[in-house]
Amino acid sequence: MSGNVEERPERPSEVDGTAHLFRALGKIIKVLRKNAGLSQAELADIAHCSEDLVSSIERGVRIPQPDFLLRADPVLGAGGVLVAAVDDVREALAKARVRHPDWFRDFAKAESEAVALHYYGVQAVPGLLQTPAYARAVIRHRRPVWNEETIDKWVADRLARQVILDKWPPTTISFVLEEGILLRPTGGLDVHREQLRHIRSIASRRTVHLQVMPLSEEEHPSLDGAFTLLTPKGRREVAYTEIYGHPRVITDPEEVRVYTERYGIIRAMALTPPESLERIEKLLGEL
Repeated sequence: MSGNVEERPERPSEVDGTAHLFRALGKIIKVLRKNAGLSQAELADIAHCSEDLVSSIERGVRIPQPDFLLRADPVLGAGGVLVAAVDDVREALAKARVRHPDWFRDFAKAESEAVALHYYGVQAVPGLLQTPAYARAVIRHRRPVWNEETIDKWVADRLARQVILDKWPPTTISFVLEEGILLRPTGGLDVHREQLRHIRSIASRRTVHLQVMPLSEEEHPSLDGAFTLLTPKGRREVAYTEIYGHPRVITDPEEVRVYTERYGIIRAMALTPPESLERIEKLLGEL
């Protein structure tokens, strides 16, 4: 399991324009901000969020939450335009949560409500860190091939899960990524460069811990695959694995302990968060 959530296609009638809605909102917010003479940092300060979040919303990478729209509308002189979109955004977010396949829906709900999440990625950037272009490249090259409408839907669903990165109080979130993920130019050099910058941006937040497992490490305890550790509120930690679309939620305490032990060891072996940021910076400088 690479953290990408292997979704299965639905009927065309079940596909909506959620991705287009969020991209359009991002463009509108950018125009309104510039017309108001505000920088991204100034809008972020007023809206009580990070500058990175404003940038991501304007680029269509992140979803503008209802609270953000309500705060931004008067500041940007939107005259109620952004407020008018709040109900549609809430509906779109709700649909995105329930549209996941039945076999994944329980995990998606638990993920959105978790108090702690830890991801170990092996083959691709975890879904919570993907840019729209990277997500599209990953999904587009699946087999069997899906039509563009279905691809749009799954990209939107994947991005909708990323709202957990903006929760406050924050969820405890960490990632350990194999360095090979950062070397593969998925989607081409432009997409790859944007994805590395996005990972760098998220990893720079004080609410996220991201580490890179360098290729120079000859071996470590989890060479046999990726996994996720999740702690639901008020419940014991569980583990999640997925191989070729076959998911498994592990609740047995002894089995979960094995994954917890593995994660602790690979975190100790990986580069520290500052070293990991330096490695990403180096990779960007070489592109």
